[in-house]
Amino acid sequence: MRVYNFAAGPAILPLPVLLRAQSELVEYGGHGMSVMEMTHRSSMYKSIIEGAEASLRRLMDIPDEYAVLFLQGGATMQFSAVPMNLMHTGKADYIVSGNFAGKAAQEGAKYGEARVVKTSKDRNFAYIPRTVRADFDPSADYLHIATNNTIYGTSLRTELPDCGNLPLVADMSSNILSEPYDINRFGLVYAGAQKNIGPAGVTVVIVRKDLAEEGPIAEYVPTMLRYDTQVKNESMYNTPPTYAIYLAGLVFEELEKTGGVAAAKERNEAKAKLLYDVLDASSFYRPVADKADRSIMNVTFTTPDPDTDARFVKEAAAKGLVNLKGHRAAGGIRASIYNAMTIEGASALAEFMREFEQKA
Repeated sequence: MRVYNFAAGPAILPLPVLLRAQSELVEYGGHGMSVMEMTHRSSMYKSIIEGAEASLRRLMDIPDEYAVLFLQGGATMQFSAVPMNLMHTGKADYIVSGNFAGKAAQEGAKYGEARVVKTSKDRNFAYIPRTVRADFDPSADYLHIATNNTIYGTSLRTELPDCGNLPLVADMSSNILSEPYDINRFGLVYAGAQKNIGPAGVTVVIVRKDLAEEGPIAEYVPTMLRYDTQVKNESMYNTPPTYAIYLAGLVFEELEKTGGVAAAKERNEAKAKLLYDVLDASSFYRPVADKADRSIMNVTFTTPDPDTDARFVKEAAAKGLVNLKGHRAAGGIRASIYNAMTIEGASALAEFMREFEQKA
């Protein structure tokens, strides 16, 4: 029996994708072998990776001026790869709206001046900092943001920062494909797979080709971390995470079948509303994120005390609602309701929240 899995990542995957992968595990497409056994240089695997890229391009309306890469190392590796490749003048601007945005800035500081323009650390990252164009250094090489903050449940859902001509670099790990973004507004987008794309092991990088082709100015940058290397070799400078890319492709196909990113947004907003309606009607629960900046991917809240938080998590798990414990940096409770979470799962959690409050 499958549970409702609210883990922040690795996270829930669409059941049709898992069932299809199961049926194709031992033998794929009449080739007499599993995808896991295919050489990445073969024509049979080439069709898989090319199909995954084409599907993602359709879903996100990615123009030809952008390269789509399937890389290793997780989004965390991109904290270093971005400044290594793009920090040509030795300066970049960062908005620190959460834990991982802060880590990205820390890595950037190893390669140049990573200026924190604005941060919401003063209130434990409960909001998204507001900016105006004058806040940014026009001579910086890029502005780095996180569009969703998994730990604290905040999200940049409306207007992107007005940073003038600075290339906008975004960590979209926890809300990519959950709602539409205009990719033309970005110089580079990266996202770890294990939330809305597929299993852990592959990272998607969408980079404007002119930025990639400039290449890093430092000779020490490892060949594997150079965007120009990866673009030239179509993500196959070395052996890519072949099976994870195959599964990502299945997720992309499933999302296309179910209406694409616009339809996913409607479903995600409906799921989030079920939970936020309970929080807003309650004097027992305390939402973590400011209402104006709430994520539709990660719903974070607390009960009156840590012991009750722990009891909530334990009793929810007994009812098949699992992985609701908040991140160790924030505590409390976190329900991650990525694309693959069903409306039935969100409804079940909302009902449990009401029942738990009544008993408390």
